[in-house]
Amino acid sequence: MKVSHYFEFEDHVTGGIHESVVHQRKMLDREGIAYTTEPTLDADVFHCNLMGPRSVWYAKRASDRGIPVVAHTHVTAEDFGDSFRFTNALAKPLKPYLSRAYGLADALVCPSEYNRGVIEGYTDAPTTVISNGVDREKLAGFESLEAEYRERYDLDPPTVFLVGHVIKRKGLETFVDLARELPDIDFAWFGPLDLSLKGRETTRLIEESPDNCTFTGFVDDVRGAFAAGDVFLFPTHEENEGIALLEAMTAGTAVVVRDIETFSWLDDGEDCLKVDPDGDDETAAFADAIRRLSDPALRERLGSNAAARSASFSLDAIAERYRALYESL
Repeated sequence: MKVSHYFEFEDHVTGGIHESVVHQRKMLDREGIAYTTEPTLDADVFHCNLMGPRSVWYAKRASDRGIPVVAHTHVTAEDFGDSFRFTNALAKPLKPYLSRAYGLADALVCPSEYNRGVIEGYTDAPTTVISNGVDREKLAGFESLEAEYRERYDLDPPTVFLVGHVIKRKGLETFVDLARELPDIDFAWFGPLDLSLKGRETTRLIEESPDNCTFTGFVDDVRGAFAAGDVFLFPTHEENEGIALLEAMTAGTAVVVRDIETFSWLDDGEDCLKVDPDGDDETAAFADAIRRLSDPALRERLGSNAAARSASFSLDAIAERYRALYESL
């Protein structure tokens, strides 16, 4: 079996989609599945990760030749808005485009049950849920970086943190408001910070954030974020799965999430704390959750349970599902 495992715009797209593709290729290596990263019809399966125009072109021709087409549903109109400059304007026409593009696939790979539910509103192409997974090996030895990263960014425990692109959709306003509400606690957002790509409101939130709120920009070793952070705060409004969340859980970190459908698989009070997005005072509710986690024993219990829960998302646990999918086609 040979797979054309194509990621259009690979040299330009970063963040969760890029990490997912890296994970997929590691899993294909584990399974001994031969693949090329080039788009080609000289393959048994054409698997595309981003349905740009070139992917659509190849998908149509693969289908015409009887080559099974697999497409990952990383992108939806729902999670495209409030990301970067101009993405809100593009989100509306994106849905009909993706409906046609995803409809070319013989199988759609959805990273979560929530994402599958969204995609069912786009096309009736068959779907299967396979998590993006978490690369436990990538995090190995993260604890050794604690002192270095706390000193580098002047962070005192317990530090509240987030990892990923700094975008409004991921709860930027909530993150900044909480730092302002809790001035005695350090907040740190680890991730790329190119203001030229941000909208006006995002830029304002970053520039007017309080002194105890640090935006680190790109970090050379993401393990340092998980070493320096004590409470992973993920107030995202829309998420297909959340690789950084899985990484935080794998690191044994206590997590606080907005109670959205994506995170229905998490158990409030067992492996996380959830905050109701429909409450009267969202900032107060999140602040209360963070204050509760000033208790080291509670952080330890939630973090330990989160680490145990994350084991089922390891690449080793998921890899065989790709072989099964490809062989079924």
